[in-house]
Amino acid sequence: MRATIHALAALAALGLAGCAAAARSEPPIGDAESLVRAMHGRYADSWYRTLSFTQATTRVLAGDSTHTEEWREWAALPGRLRIEMGAPAEGRVVIFANDSTYVLQHGRVVRRNDRMNPLMTVGFDVYRQPPERTLDQLRRQGFDLSRFHLDTLEGTPVYVVGAERGDTAGKQFAVEAERLLFVRLLEPVPGQPGVMQHVWFRRYEPLAGGWIAPEVEVLVGGRRVFHEVYSNLRANDTLDPELFAIPAGG
Repeated sequence: MRATIHALAALAALGLAGCAAAARSEPPIGDAESLVRAMHGRYADSWYRTLSFTQATTRVLAGDSTHTEEWREWAALPGRLRIEMGAPAEGRVVIFANDSTYVLQHGRVVRRNDRMNPLMTVGFDVYRQPPERTLDQLRRQGFDLSRFHLDTLEGTPVYVVGAERGDTAGKQFAVEAERLLFVRLLEPVPGQPGVMQHVWFRRYEPLAGGWIAPEVEVLVGGRRVFHEVYSNLRANDTLDPELFAIPAGG
């Protein structure tokens, strides 16, 4: 009996030592830079390179009526996303590429701006591009990387970048502490002082060595105004580069 107890104690000690070694294998997270590096380090060798899906998009209109239409999306990570909205005959397309946004109508660029998609940056690209590039993009998107804290959202421990504890008025994003997955973007609504927009990634599930949140919810002033549900999810397919090509003159 005594020998058995000693053997179990030795195994337990080895197990604890193994856990401690595993814990030491990932650098501690204490600021925005170490968080971005940890996110990239966790999934850089496994996260999918391409993604496509069909999206049921519901918008809340005046009087709380709703309108739902089908969108089709293709992503090549990092940095490129194509969204076709509504019926193909409508010709409504948005392309995110070259750190810019292009709005197309029937194959012609009708609007271009230098706005990047922060959801692409912190929800997808962070896992497939060098951390230095992600950090640079976050600065350009208006996140104050010097502000960082630990918090809890809906009972889940998270890291928050862009705000100190208790600040709910600054542009910020939250990353789940355990799986290092983006969960919420919080930002002021332009032209509406004091009103905040919350974008939530919901119901994460595994996908091809990474993760996908097949439900996205947008709330403004606490009221849901936009809702996305994904289906027909595919990863690592070969995508035609023409999907992300910008027409001449764009």
